[in-house]
Parts: sequence; C-alpha cells; structure tokens
Amino acid sequence: MFTTRPTLQGTFGMVSSTHWLASQSAMAVLEDGGNAFDAAVAAGFVLHVVEPHLNGPAGDLPVILAPVGGEVRVLCGQGVAPAGASVEHYRSLGLELVPGTGPLAAAVPGAFDAWMVLLRDHGTKTLAEVLKYAIGYAEDGHAPVERIGQTVETVRELFETEWPSSAAIYLPRGRSPQPGELFRNPALAATWRRVITESASDDRVTQIEAARKIWSEGFIAEALVRQSDRPTLDTSGKRNTGTLTAADLAGWEATYEAPATYDWNGWTLCKAGGWSQGPSFLQQLAILPAELPQYGSADYVHLLVEGCKLAMADREAWYGDAAEAPIDALLSDTYNDARRALIGEVASRELRPGSPEGREPRLSKQAYAIAAGEGGFDAMGIVAGAGEPTVAKDGATRGDTCHLDVVDRWGNMVAATPSGGWLQSNPVVPELGFPLGSRLQMAWLDEGLPNSLTPGARPRTTLTPSLALKDGVPVLAFGTPGGDQQDQWQLHFFLAVALRGSVRGGLDLQGAVDAPNWHNDSFPSSFYPRAMRPGSVTVESRIGEDVIEELRRRGHDVTVGDAWSEGRLCAVARDPRTGVLSAAANPRGMQGYAVGR
Repeated sequence: MFTTRPTLQGTFGMVSSTHWLASQSAMAVLEDGGNAFDAAVAAGFVLHVVEPHLNGPAGDLPVILAPVGGEVRVLCGQGVAPAGASVEHYRSLGLELVPGTGPLAAAVPGAFDAWMVLLRDHGTKTLAEVLKYAIGYAEDGHAPVERIGQTVETVRELFETEWPSSAAIYLPRGRSPQPGELFRNPALAATWRRVITESASDDRVTQIEAARKIWSEGFIAEALVRQSDRPTLDTSGKRNTGTLTAADLAGWEATYEAPATYDWNGWTLCKAGGWSQGPSFLQQLAILPAELPQYGSADYVHLLVEGCKLAMADREAWYGDAAEAPIDALLSDTYNDARRALIGEVASRELRPGSPEGREPRLSKQAYAIAAGEGGFDAMGIVAGAGEPTVAKDGATRGDTCHLDVVDRWGNMVAATPSGGWLQSNPVVPELGFPLGSRLQMAWLDEGLPNSLTPGARPRTTLTPSLALKDGVPVLAFGTPGGDQQDQWQLHFFLAVALRGSVRGGLDLQGAVDAPNWHNDSFPSSFYPRAMRPGSVTVESRIGEDVIEELRRRGHDVTVGDAWSEGRLCAVARDPRTGVLSAAANPRGMQGYAVGR
C-alpha cells in the first residue's frame, strides 16, 4: 500500500510530534540518557515556541503515561474554572455563551504544572536540561512554519488596535513571522531563565517544586492575574476583565487519575475520563458490530459516521466535570446494543443522546437551538467542512492543538496533547511572552448540566491522547490535533492499525496515518460559537468517487476536501515480544515528524 514515508523501526527510542523541532529535541534528550518522560517535557516546551498558534504554557495538557512496571495513568493538566467564573456572573454581563477569546475564557492555566509534575515523578533530568531547547529556539530564533504568519495576519487588526503586547511579539516592526527567517520570543526565553535562576537547587526535585511555586505564587502568577484584570476586547465585541485570582492559581495543581478503558478484540484502549471527550472514542468502539464491513467501503464509512453521531450526542448530554459522567453505563454492552440498533441505511440528521440507566438526557438551551438549525459555521467565518485549524479575525479558534508521543528503550511510553494558550486566544502577558488560554469557552451558561460553567470544575475539553494495550501490555501511543475531530480521526487510525495487517513484522503505523480520512460535524461544536452541520461528512478526495457517491445516495451531505486534508496523527509503538520500537507521523500540513533509531 502507498505510504508517504516508512514506518520507522529501531530499538533505542522513538518520538513523533506535530513539529520536527520538538521531535528532534525529544530525541536529543533520549540520546543524552533521558527517558521518555524527560523527552516529552522537553518537546512540550519546544512546542510552545514553534507552534504558539497551537499551544502555550498557560494552556491545557492531558497526558497518558505507561511507566515500565507501573500502571497506566492519566495526568490531568486541565485547569478548572476560577472561583469567580459562575453562570450568574457571565449572565450578568449579558452573555449567552462564554466568549471564545479574552480573560473571561481563561481557566486556571494547567499545562506548566502538569509538565513539571511529569518531570518530577517520572523524569530524570533537571529543569535546565529539559528547558534548554525551548530557551534556545525562543532566544536565538527558529524558522517559523507558514501557519504562524497566516494566523498573525488573520488577527493583525486585533493585535494592532487592541492587543499591543501581542503585536510587540508577533508583529515586530509591523512584520508577521515569515518562513525562512528567524523568529524570536526573547520575553519567553527570559521567563524560563528567571524560573531556572529563582528555583536553583542542587536537588532536582526541590528545584522542580520551587518552579511550580513560582508559577502558582511567584512572579508568573502575579503577571497572569494582572493580565486577567485588564479590560480586553473579546469575541463578544466588548472589553471584559477575567475572574482569575492569585487564590485560584495557588489552589490548583495537576493530578493523576485512572484512565477510562474499553476492551476490544484483544486490545485495551485507555483515555482520559468524562471531563474530556476521550470516552467518545471508546463508545464508538462499543457501538461497532462484531463483524465490520470491508475496510474503506461506503458501508464502513457510513457505519463509523453514524456511530460517531450517537457517541457525540452522548458526549453533549453526559460528559463534563460539574456532574459525574456515567461512563460505565455509556460503555456497557446493553446500552450500546440499543444505540447500534439506531443506525439505519440513511444518514441521520438528528442529535440523539441516549438514556443510560434510564436517565433522561438534558442539553443546553443553546445546544437545542443549534441542533434546530439556529447557528452555523458561517457565524465564525469558517469554511464548511474544513479539516485544518481555523482562526477568525476576532481570534475565535476551532481545533488548534499539538500532539507528541514518545517510547524509550526501556519501554516507558507517553502520549500528550498540549493545547490552549494560543497566541490568538488572549493578549500576550508582556512580562512573560505568552498569553492566557480560552478553554472555558467549552462550558455552557446553563445551570445544572454536566458541562455547566462551574467554579472549581474542569470545562469539558476536546484534548484526548490515546494509549493502547495488547493482551494487557502497553503497545501503542497515539493522538492528533483537531478539536472535535480528534476522536474521529484517532478511531479511524486505530482501526486501520488493528484491521490492515503489519509492515516488516510490526504495526503499519505510517500506512494507518496516511490512509484516507474523514470527519463529521453533526453535533454542537465545542468551540465558540458552538455551531453544527447536521448530516455533514467531509472526506479526502482520495477516498474514492464510488464511496462518495454511495454516501450521498444514503443522504450524507458530503464535502470533498483536498487529498491530504483530514487528520494530523502521531504514533509510536513497542512490540513487547521483540522490543522493536516503531513511529510514524502525519504528512498533512508538512510539519509533523517522527524520529528514532
């Protein structure tokens, strides 16, 4: 079968990420004696520098890790809503939705602390050793990918007229970052150098703990609170101040939890819990029948699209952190036998959440309105069906994220999906060189829902790394950017791995990454302004004209995208029988890369 690159194989270490500089920085850490967790942290901080339109230090971070000899765990770096971020407060400002940008959209920043906890508990390197790569690229410069400059040009007017601190970094002398020219962020480099200096200690753990304290209570916390208090133009068209306080920052830390899991044909799939969209991946597997149609056929695509619609309707009704998500019931055989029976020969255009354990689903009033057709992607200036990240002139963003996976020679494995804190999400904090995030836009301003905006609760995130075990042993770590599309593209990738055989005796990761992909938007988007397109499915043109025509005959509203436009997957694997490591990365977008030996 055609692949754009080989599936890499070796025995020393493998890395895959959404940017080649992050991948190579992680590999440099492995070459220097570090383990997979050291490498992941180094790569994560490099991604802040080289993909600032996709993630930042004040963003969000779920991690799934499988340490050798230990249990698979989820490390939650998704910050909660500040104590002052209540439905009542936002409604009092005349809002029906949380803005897509600005300080009102900022949760307690979670990414930095999660990276530090991962380094403290599972790494071996010092803070300076893992930060030196990011500091180097921020201080000395890197050649930016095209999309950074495109994003800055999209929001140029906003930066120049309203967010001058962002213009100072991203429009120096009025010029946006250009490919082939060195782009620098000296303020960010200075921030990390100051953290290293102020946390100096001969003991590695003591220094990491001091760095965490600087973030939550020191000069960084003080600057973040000052920024939140500045009136800022957001997507509501008004200048609002945020709710983040010093107490919010000091009172939150990243935590570990058990993953949500589902067993399928000898595999065990591990995801973050119901505060993420991760279990929707598992439910899509649970909805599948025992016998699947031919891989890649119209029957196959139809089945997966319709199963996804049902799982995402349940996500809308039942997932969140403001109430316990009934994940066990949603993944039960009895429940999904009934859900599967709803899949017909014709594409559904309804939003059909189910009733696990006989409980009646309840949606936001806005979700009901959106499902009834009162809203559309054109409200944000989005091209219908676009598989790539989309940014509007007011900074509203759909689906911008990074991903990285690492496996080392000892068998440690990690998957992480850092996101949020985008350059277009909030003004750059001038003292720090990076902005606040905007994850609260994913919570509803209706009381009593699992995903209601609730002080101290996590907004339901789209971030959803994956880790798979075979016969109880960690084998595969993978993930993708893509917002609501993440657990669609990941399911299609995983099934391609599980169903399509092997290459050179191992999993055909690159073939699965390269396989024609698709997604649907038949449920309320997680991003402002929360639109949907009932009956839609967007496919890569490579999927085949016969499949496209049959999908249309079945009532799907098919948008045919470019040949290489759907999915941005990364993956690493380890064969426990032989110790052979593998890796693959997405060719779409021309920046994801796998490295290893």
